[in-house]
Amino acid sequence: MEAKLYVGNLSYDTTEQGLRELFMQAGNVVSVALIKEPGTNRSKGFGFVEMSSQSEVQKAISMFNGYSLNDRQLKVNPAKPREERGGFRQQRGGNNNRRY
Repeated sequence: MEAKLYVGNLSYDTTEQGLRELFMQAGNVVSVALIKEPGTNRSKGFGFVEMSSQSEVQKAISMFNGYSLNDRQLKVNPAKPREERGGFRQQRGGNNNRRY
């Protein structure tokens, strides 16, 4: 099972390094990814932190869910698997291989 956390309600000023340093208090941080707007490179206000074990994930949740960082209360939960995103053809349904 992946040891990845969703971290939401981040200030737009939060950096990956700042998030890494915070979560290192709960254990070994494998990776940090802030999600940014394409083109502007501005933070979307959430990201993912990967820890090295499930016990560290649980510790990080108990330590940081509701924690105040830059005047924002963090939302920290186990990350859910990314859903497949279909294009227009996949969303329409029916026979998508028709030729006219």
